[in-house]
Amino acid sequence: MATRTTAGQGGLRFLQVAIGLQTLAIFFQAATAGLLLSSSHGEALHSAGARVMYGASMLYVLAAILAWRPGGGTPRPILYASGFLVLASVQVVLGIAHKPSFHVPLGVLMFGLSVLALGQVLSTHLPRRTGARS
Repeated sequence: MATRTTAGQGGLRFLQVAIGLQTLAIFFQAATAGLLLSSSHGEALHSAGARVMYGASMLYVLAAILAWRPGGGTPRPILYASGFLVLASVQVVLGIAHKPSFHVPLGVLMFGLSVLALGQVLSTHLPRRTGARS
C-alpha cells in the first residue's frame, strides 16, 4: 500500500525492511496463536510477539515519514502506516479482552494487508539516474 516515493534508496530500503519486519511479526503471531492451544509456553511467546508486532507497526510509521519527507512525495504511505497502527492498537485491545471472535479475523486481515503493502513496496523501483552524456 506504499506508493512510489521520491526518497533516496536508503529511505525506500528502510520502508521495505520495516514492512518486512511487520509482516514477519504478524506471521509469528499466527504461529504462536496455534501454540496457545497446545502448549504452556504459547501464551508467553504470543505476548512477546504482540509487543514486537506493535513496535514493528510504529517502525513502519517512522519509515513512511522518513521515506516521504526528504523527497516531498505523496504522504499516502504515512496514511497506510498510521491506519495499520490503529488496527494493531485495536488488535491489542481485543487480545487483552479475550475476544477471539474479533481478534482472529482482524489478525488475518492485518496479515493480508501487510503482505499487500510489502509486495507493493518491494515492486517500487527507484528512478534511474540519468547522467550527462557528451
